Amino acid sequence: MRLLVLRHAKSEKAAPGVPDRERPLNARGVRDAATMGAYIARHGLEPDLAVVSTARRTRETWECLAGKLAAPPAPVYEQRLYNAGADGILAAIRHVDGKARTLMVIGHNPGLHALARSLIASGDVELREQLNERLPTAGLVVIDFAGDEWRKLHPHGGRLERFVTPRSLATADRQ
Repeated sequence: MRLLVLRHAKSEKAAPGVPDRERPLNARGVRDAATMGAYIARHGLEPDLAVVSTARRTRETWECLAGKLAAPPAPVYEQRLYNAGADGILAAIRHVDGKARTLMVIGHNPGLHALARSLIASGDVELREQLNERLPTAGLVVIDFAGDEWRKLHPHGGRLERFVTPRSLATADRQ
């Protein structure tokens, strides 16, 4: 099984009278989400299922990203992902249909970052150290698991396959 953990792309700052759930992506966020979608498509990481927080910025992240995929799945919008901690996100993942082999979760920090860190037991040490520092907006964490059922997912059961950010992709392109 493969889990793609993606933090929503950069959003507008909070504005008076605009609920946090309704903050849209800013121009950089739209670009970064599309960049990550192109990266996912180019590297054969396309999900079978996407579970997305109901916040506007996460929905827009999915829409921008999905536009770059050959066959994007219909997303499942999950209210429980908004402001969820690692345990809440893990509970939502455990309820996913077992047919999905590659699952994408798009949500928010700090819960998403804590979840990614808690699931990883092995993988590239340098990338793990970078991930321990932070999960920036539009950051993608790819974690592989030996199991065959999402309901059995548990902490320290995965291997970090890759950790990429829009900035790391831009740096790689310049080299």
